[in-house]
Amino acid sequence: MSELRLFYHENGKLKISKTLDILKKVDQKDLIWIDLNDVPDAIETELEQFLKIYIQEDEEIEEIEMSSRFMQTEDSVVVNAGFLLENYTLEPVSFILKNGILVSVRDVELKSFTDTVKKIYANTKNFATGYHVLVTLLETRVEYDADMIEEVTEEITSLSKTLNSEDDLDEDILIRIKDLQEKVMVIRQNVMEKQRVVSNLLKCSLFPKDLIQRLTMVIKDINSLFEYIRFGFDRLDYLQDTFLGLVNLQQNKIIKIFTVVSVIFMPPTLIASLYGMNFRYLPELNWKYGYPFSIGLMVLFSAAVLFYFRRKKWL
Repeated sequence: MSELRLFYHENGKLKISKTLDILKKVDQKDLIWIDLNDVPDAIETELEQFLKIYIQEDEEIEEIEMSSRFMQTEDSVVVNAGFLLENYTLEPVSFILKNGILVSVRDVELKSFTDTVKKIYANTKNFATGYHVLVTLLETRVEYDADMIEEVTEEITSLSKTLNSEDDLDEDILIRIKDLQEKVMVIRQNVMEKQRVVSNLLKCSLFPKDLIQRLTMVIKDINSLFEYIRFGFDRLDYLQDTFLGLVNLQQNKIIKIFTVVSVIFMPPTLIASLYGMNFRYLPELNWKYGYPFSIGLMVLFSAAVLFYFRRKKWL
């Protein structure tokens, strides 16, 4: 849904406008945040002309090079980052900071933006400039990343509890492990991207000094998330190895059964082969009890092999 929101201060109060007409009535010093959510190109063009900025195209925002993720000029900063959605896809978002005004460009509704607006209304005094809004957006996003890691960790724990014996083996388990690995990889990519962005913001000369401590805390939180991500990878590798180990054990038992059956029937097969030869003179050929004798030998040798296997505890 297309939406335009302009946040500005007026007489000490925070107000919001949904049209660009307010730009001609409000001093730029009172503007703090302009949020563009899937707005028409005409609005972007008008805003570019008014603020003397350049709003990148979607293809430029999605570039993976670091030079495209963070850019600083004499009076502005451009930050491109991916925000993780609930379906584990990355939604590119672009931030432009100039003269203390934050311009955010996105195409979908993001929960972190909604919660940031609530925080702004809860304490407007803490949001003097767009820099403060950007830091709050990053803090909120990192909190959501932590929540998503917790959700994946719970899924891994739940999956681990279902894998207790060979009877629990199912190809769906391997598929679930693969899906969880992909989720963790996407989260890792997302968190790593935030780490690079925040690290560059810490080096930015335009960033207010009073926000450096908050950015430092954000980077510490991000670094702590990597430990949980690494732990998630290790658990999934362990689950995968356990699954494959149980599969091998199950296959070995099946092969063992076939081997035992084959060995048990080897003596009867040998006896049947001997008495099945088409020689003219066989000692038991005209013997009245030749047939029961051969059958008895087969049963006797099979029982002997079976007894030997049981004694060796191979069965």
